[in-house]
Formats: sequence, structure tokens, C-alpha cells
Amino acid sequence: MASSTGFSRTQSQLKEIAADILKVARKRGASACELDISEGFGQSVSVRMGTVDTIEHNRDKGVEITVYIGQRRGQASTSDFSRAALNSAVDAALSIARFTAADPCAGLADSALMARGCPDPELFYPWDIGVDDAVELARRCEEAAFSVAPSIRNSEGASVSTHQSHFVSANSNGFMEGFASSRHGLSCAVIAGENDAMQREFWHDGRRDAAELMSAEDVGRIAGERALARLGAKKIRTRQAPVIFEAPLAVSLIGHFVQAASGGALYRQASFLLDTLGQQVFSPAIHISERPHLKKAFGATWFDSDGVATHDREVVVDGILQGYFLSAYSARKLGLQTTGNAGGSHNLRVRSGEDSLDALLRKMDKGLLVTELLGHGINYVTGDYSRGAAGFWVEKGKIKHPVQEITIAGNLRDMFRSIVAVGNDALPRGAKHCGSILIENMKIAGQ
Repeated sequence: MASSTGFSRTQSQLKEIAADILKVARKRGASACELDISEGFGQSVSVRMGTVDTIEHNRDKGVEITVYIGQRRGQASTSDFSRAALNSAVDAALSIARFTAADPCAGLADSALMARGCPDPELFYPWDIGVDDAVELARRCEEAAFSVAPSIRNSEGASVSTHQSHFVSANSNGFMEGFASSRHGLSCAVIAGENDAMQREFWHDGRRDAAELMSAEDVGRIAGERALARLGAKKIRTRQAPVIFEAPLAVSLIGHFVQAASGGALYRQASFLLDTLGQQVFSPAIHISERPHLKKAFGATWFDSDGVATHDREVVVDGILQGYFLSAYSARKLGLQTTGNAGGSHNLRVRSGEDSLDALLRKMDKGLLVTELLGHGINYVTGDYSRGAAGFWVEKGKIKHPVQEITIAGNLRDMFRSIVAVGNDALPRGAKHCGSILIENMKIAGQ
């Protein structure tokens, strides 16, 4: 793999290093050990106003070692793969563990839950693009944005990025697996108008396989059209009205759900979704699935950070919460079973409805289409939600004018339950897939 992929070590070599670390940890007094060892490299090129702005290359590697002495835990890391450095890291982790209080929930996940003999998840699609070709691609992207209209006068740049990495996870319960993955991206941000009437917008795409990226011209065109559409934005009067979160923003609502339904927030009693398993937390229109084994998907994996095997599951069915997102540790804290979500969720998919975004606008009739969110006003303990926003005011199912300098507010508990519909416009560029979301009513603070 090293010679054909650009990695300095093969998967077999990473596994040899991992096995050596486990042996050293056991010999030096660890009752259990787990580790992650990885390396990766990438390139990012950006162009602004037709001129090369930045060219960046990165290459990194590292190993993170966690040891247990009974139920005392210590952790250390290093980027040096020499035997002496790795042994020193094990010693450092053991030293920390000896001075750490015992935690009755600490320890490896049950051996019976570990992933074994995992097939290739098919997430690795190297992109052999040189700097000159990446610069040309970025230029084409930016030029496409400028060609939308003469009023697009400035740019924050267009960029092309590529990254590939591989890793091995292992522990003393007999788990040792790993794989390679890639991610590639194309983005553009431009400014329309001049003086006090300027509006900025952007667009981007990201894929495992560069062959599936949107064309540079399409990314630039969409960025330009979005900036142009924002010209003439104004405030609206404070009111309550239906709100549509455009698909790129709708995934943030699903992210808030994942955070609130995750073990760490639950066992700390810092979540508005505490003790809601089996209860109605969304409207009946919502069905959320976890599909960790889809090829080429972001968030796809055969195992979580604990080495526990992942499985397809239904997280929300007809609005009813079927399961949390738990690691081995958080599950023990809650007296539950791990869900294989150490490290987060794995490729969540919100079932789409039949409506396009235009159909959702007609269904809303009068209200706000949100295309940009600002700030981070979310209280996960209470569910209170308040963020700056921009977008478009809609009347009779049609966009009437752009809107800016407003705040939208509500409570996530109420917002989830008042989802009217999910659009069919989900984007394939992330680990959460969700179309635009129409919420029945929210507070909108303006003039």
C-alpha cells in the first residue's frame, strides 16, 4: 500500500506497530490497552481574483495510547513511531493511570461486541491532482461565479482540497482493524454588490471519490447565483411564522438532536432529551436511520472508536426515539448497552418526503426560508434555540425578497415536534443526509 498510495507505511506495518504496543503495555503492567495509529496527507489550493492565494501541503501521523490499571485510566500520544518513543508513550500513559482515581465505568468494551474480519468499506479513492491542475480548477470555479452577473465584483476565493489517510485501531480484547479513506472538496465564496449593499454567499461540494464532485463551473455558478439573490436584503418586523431550514442548514438540526441524544450529555443530565427513549420526540413525519456500511459514504465504518461492531438501525420511527448514541463508557454510566457510537453517529439519513424545495415553499405559503445561520445560541439542557439568520421572505408560496439581520428562536423540543415536512433535496456531501425542513411556527425577531 505504501508505494501505490503515498502512505509511508502499509496497513500491515501499522498493525505490527499496534501489536507491539499492546505487548509492551501488557508487560509493563497494564491490565488492558487500546490504541489508534494513523497517518494521512493532503493538499489544498485556493485562488482569489484569478491569482493563486494559498498552496498548502500537509502530512501527519500519530498514535494515541490508552492504558488501564484495573479501572484507572491513562492516556498518552506521540507522532514518533520509533520503538523508543512508543515505549515512552506507554510508560507515560501508565504513569498517569497510577495517579488517577478508579472509575467503575472505565474499561474496554465487551470482547463479544468487537468487530471481526471487517471487509473493505470502500471509502478510499485517491485523487492524483497536481498543484497546477488544482489551481486551474479553482480558477474555473471562480470565473464561473463572476460570469453570473457584473454585480458580482469581489471574491473570497475558490479552493480545491484533497486528503487521504489510513489507520488501525486495536485493543487487548482481540480487536485489530483499520482501513483507508479519502475526502475531496471544491468550494467558492463571492461577494455581490458594492459599498453598503454587498452580500456574500458560497457553495461547496465534498465527496469520497473526486469523480463524483460537482463540476467547478456548477459550484461557482451556484455560489454566484446565491450571492446575487441576496442583493436588496432587508429586515422584517418581529413576528411568529413558519420557517423552512434549507437542506444545508437542516442537517444542523439533526446534529443538535445527536448531541442531545448522546451518552455524554445524558449521563451528565445536560440534555433536554433525558429519559425520552420510546417517547415521541419528533413529529410523526420524521424517520431517522443509521446506515454505517454504505459505500463511499461519509461517516461510514464497520466499528466505532471502542472497536464495537456497527449495525444498521432505526434511531427514530414515526417521531418516536428508538435509541440513543452510546459508547461503552456512557452506556455503563446509564446502565444501558452500547449502541456502537463511540466517536459519534455513523451516516444518519432522514427519510425524505415527496416535496421539492419549491413545493415546500408552496406548502408553507407565508413564512421564512432560512439560508444562513449565525452564532451558536443553543442550550442543550433546556432545548432553547436562538440564532442570527438570513434568507428570504415568502408569500403565496413564492420568494418575495431577501431578508437579513434577524433572529429566529424557539425550543428544540417544540421545533422537532412541529416539523411539518422534509424535502427531497438532501445533499450527498456529509455524514448526515436531510432535505429542507419545514417547521410549523417559530419566533422571528426583526424590526
